[in-house]
Amino acid sequence: MAAFIAAIVTCYFFSSLNQWLMLLTGHLSATLVVFISSQIFKNSSLYDPFWSVAPLPIAIYISIYPESGEIDLEKIFLVNLPIIFWSIRLTSNWARDWRGLSDEDFRYVNLKSKPFSFFIDLFGIHIYPTLQVNLSLVPIYFALSISVSEVNIYLYLASAFTFLAVVLETIADEQMRIFRRSNNIGLTMQKGLWAYSRHPNYLGEILFWWGLYFMTLSLEPDLWYLFVCPLIMNLMFSLITCQMMDNRSLEKRPDYQEYMNSTRQLIIWKSVKKGE
Repeated sequence: MAAFIAAIVTCYFFSSLNQWLMLLTGHLSATLVVFISSQIFKNSSLYDPFWSVAPLPIAIYISIYPESGEIDLEKIFLVNLPIIFWSIRLTSNWARDWRGLSDEDFRYVNLKSKPFSFFIDLFGIHIYPTLQVNLSLVPIYFALSISVSEVNIYLYLASAFTFLAVVLETIADEQMRIFRRSNNIGLTMQKGLWAYSRHPNYLGEILFWWGLYFMTLSLEPDLWYLFVCPLIMNLMFSLITCQMMDNRSLEKRPDYQEYMNSTRQLIIWKSVKKGE
């Protein structure tokens, strides 16, 4: 709530800016509140629920106050439904697994163990992800606030694609949750979607951000160059997040190397042999 209030106050003082720059300053001010809180409680995982909550009020705001001045309820519904589903599902998923203020993501612990930990915490764990999310939301700014194009069948398809990406992420997380509850300590999950992808949950997350781009592209094909927005998010997951999770699993699970050799990082497909 403190972060949300900080964002509102900041946006009020910067209301003369371009709408998206105004929202960016509000997003960053809210991030600084979260960062200060993470310093007080010595836990950078306070940022995790912020990641999934922040996009929702941004999407709602540009839906209600579009720069074009035209409000299309059908378009608002199709674009926002997957975002609402994603935000509620991801926040709920975090809440179900959260064990309290002493529970901090191992990735944050590892990053903060390096020199200049304060700056890594501020810029690497807090500000960079906020800028990443903000960039990846740019397509819906054009779709909801700028574009006056009418809804077409392609927007329906893109909206369904985005919604199903969240469904994929949900199924993968639930399968992993069931596996962990079965006391499979030291073993690698190799059932369900996880038999075909090492990170099917992250695949769903990546496809969600591509879905936002596809929805915009369905309305304004001339905005094809915005592919850079989901691409950067894609690269963050495939080159950084997935790599960190793989390295962690290699340390904790003796059978993970074999699993890694035979299973693709993201794409859900049949098992592959080493070297393929």
